[in-house]
Amino acid sequence: MNERENVIEVTGLRRRYGPAGPDGFEAVRGMDFTVRGGEVFALLGTNGAGKTSTVELLEGLAAPTEGRIRVLGHDPYRERRLVRPRIGIMLQEGGFPADLTVTETARMWAGCTTGARPVAEALEMVGLEGRARVRVKQLSGGERRRLDLAMALIGRPEILFLDEPTTGLDPEARQRTRELIRALRAGGTTVVLTTHYLEEAETLADRLAIMRAGRIVLAGTPDEVRAAQPSRIRFTLPDGIGAGELPAGIGEVVSDPIDPRAVEVRSRRLQRDLTDLLLWARERDVELTGLDARSASLEEAFLRIAEDGTAGADSDTEPAGVPV
Repeated sequence: MNERENVIEVTGLRRRYGPAGPDGFEAVRGMDFTVRGGEVFALLGTNGAGKTSTVELLEGLAAPTEGRIRVLGHDPYRERRLVRPRIGIMLQEGGFPADLTVTETARMWAGCTTGARPVAEALEMVGLEGRARVRVKQLSGGERRRLDLAMALIGRPEILFLDEPTTGLDPEARQRTRELIRALRAGGTTVVLTTHYLEEAETLADRLAIMRAGRIVLAGTPDEVRAAQPSRIRFTLPDGIGAGELPAGIGEVVSDPIDPRAVEVRSRRLQRDLTDLLLWARERDVELTGLDARSASLEEAFLRIAEDGTAGADSDTEPAGVPV
């Protein structure tokens, strides 16, 4: 398959728990997106946004209530035997037998996998080679997460699904895992990950989608998602100068209700608006104390979407966003 072809295609995806009506819950509420071969695609969202429910459908662990999914050209649920050998899955918790050693666990897993990597190679990839003889129950939480990752990698997957892969890891292990994901991507592996670490998505993902209430609200490259939010310029005006005296057309001007001298300008054209503001300040001989200008961050985009109530769980209005 060509590396830039779509290896995952999702159309009109819905997943409902329980019966129709108020006694049920629709976790995924109509999603359309694609994932290209050889890219890292991140699904972001607060708890309950529908990330894990979506990924479980892609993995073939359940059938969608409605919609169409194709993974490597196949329905991952109805044609699971054709898809499963080509994907790797790291769940939020693997649930391996507690009394087996790390090596025994890996050998058991490799025995159920066609074309498995050597056990020693899989453990070395995640930094567990020094814990090979330790029983699973004696591993720390972070080490268990690394074992989960090793088992997801043991079958040399074409598509790797990672559900919160670095949760519980110390900073060194988290960095090593991120480097491993980059190396896998460079080798042609497609990675679909969910994460609560926004800087992780920002640095790893080629494209990402932010979910809320079972829908994708905003999607694109990290740069595109950031660009969809206004930049900001913050400063404090001197006594005697009000926000109403600022030059017209520099964006949305918001004053602090406690200290009206503290001003934030939300701008869609940062360079031009900042230039106009500085020229105005020079002409008026006004000092803008604490001047700070910056483009929107992924965190700001995420928080704004998470807090926006215009398309909540009780709304049937499709939110606007960047096509995936």
